[in-house]
This record gives sequence, structure tokens and C-alpha cells, in this order.
Amino acid sequence: MAMDHVARLASERAVVVFTASNCSMGDVVTSLLSSLGVNAAVHDLDRDPRGLEMQRELARRLGSGAGRGTPTVPAVFVGGDLVGGTNRVMALHLSGELVPMLRNAGALWL
Repeated sequence: MAMDHVARLASERAVVVFTASNCSMGDVVTSLLSSLGVNAAVHDLDRDPRGLEMQRELARRLGSGAGRGTPTVPAVFVGGDLVGGTNRVMALHLSGELVPMLRNAGALWL
């Protein structure tokens, strides 16, 4: 089941990003995380045989979908919990909440 597969992958590391090969916002998020010293697991849904099924599950979790205008990727998980997409990650970063969240999840040591 897609939900179990997404949950399993999302809990494999402190930070997990689901993205697509043509998603420039995925590159932005992974670059930000990398610049903070995070070694995120990145899953390219285009390259996964279950990618479309997982993208539908992510859309359900994000409350988005066809016609709603909210992208399903990138989808960022921290400590196994869905944080959200680019807008949410950037808002957390700008407010100073992202680094403590990453520390609490064990993604940052300092």
C-alpha cells in the first residue's frame, strides 16, 4: 500500500524529501537543507516504480490534488512527520524554527 511505503521511506532518516526530477523547488529545498548540514534522503518519484502511487498518497496527506493548485512535491518529512512543501520549509527557515526542528529530529548535531 502506498501509505505504508511512504511512511516507511519517510522514517528511514531524520529528514526525507520526496521530489521529482523536473521539480526545481525540490532542488531549492534540498540545497537549503544541505547548506544547513543536513544529509537528507531524497526520493525521486519519477524513478520509483511506485512513484505515481506515492505521489497520490502525498497529495492526500498535503490536502492537495488535481485542480487545487498545490504541488505535491517536494514533500519534506522531518523525524518521520510531514512538514510540508517548499513554502512551509522556507517559512520555518525564515522564522528560525527549522534549525531547532532539525536538531530535535537528530538531523543536526550542533
